[in-house]
Order: sequence, then structure tokens, then C-alpha cells
Amino acid sequence: MNWLKAISESELRPGGRQVVRLGKRQVLLLHHQGEIFAVDNACPHLGFPLQMGRVDDECSLHCPWHRSAFDLRTGDVKTWSPWPPGVGRVLGSLSREKTLPVYPVRVEDGMIWVGMEEETS
Repeated sequence: MNWLKAISESELRPGGRQVVRLGKRQVLLLHHQGEIFAVDNACPHLGFPLQMGRVDDECSLHCPWHRSAFDLRTGDVKTWSPWPPGVGRVLGSLSREKTLPVYPVRVEDGMIWVGMEEETS
């Protein structure tokens, strides 16, 4: 695992969120209920950005584009909003339930670090 320096801890206040580019990924950092979470900033449904999604008291991130919600700790789907039947082959294939990639976070020396698995070529 590679630990990548994201931002300084002071840049992410409680309740705050920020999108950072780490390698080839856009990662959404969220400071919620005293914890810092790092997730892909792309909904696994259609790839739309998640930074404007609502976070609830159960640490679920709700996609702002449809009714899906993801656990910030595990990336597991808490609710899924599939496409209605008959919308076509392409959109139908996108309706499968998919987890949200989450990344380990550590705070060290005043910086937020995000763990990324090494990409193989």
C-alpha cells in the first residue's frame, strides 16, 4: 500500500469535505462525527461526482443523482436505486448494485494521508 499525502489536517474542518486528486483518482475526503473518511468521488452507478451528496447520522453518503446510499466505513450499499426495467441494454447493465471504493486514512504530522493499493500495469 502506498500512503499519499492529501491535505493538511487544518484544511478539513469538522463537517467539511474536499476533493483531492491522488494518482489517477479523485478522492472525496469527509470529516464527519470526528472521523475522516476517504472515498472515490464517483458514484459507482454512473460515475457522477459525489461531493454534494448528503451524509447522515449513520455515516451513509447519499448520491445526489439518485437514491443510492453507501456506508462511508466499508463502501457497502445501504440502499440502491436501480434503473427501471426496459431502459435499454447499456443503462440496464449499469443498474447492478456496486460498492463504493473506500480508502484507509491516517493523520500524521498534521497531514491527512490516504492509503492506495499499488496499481499494476
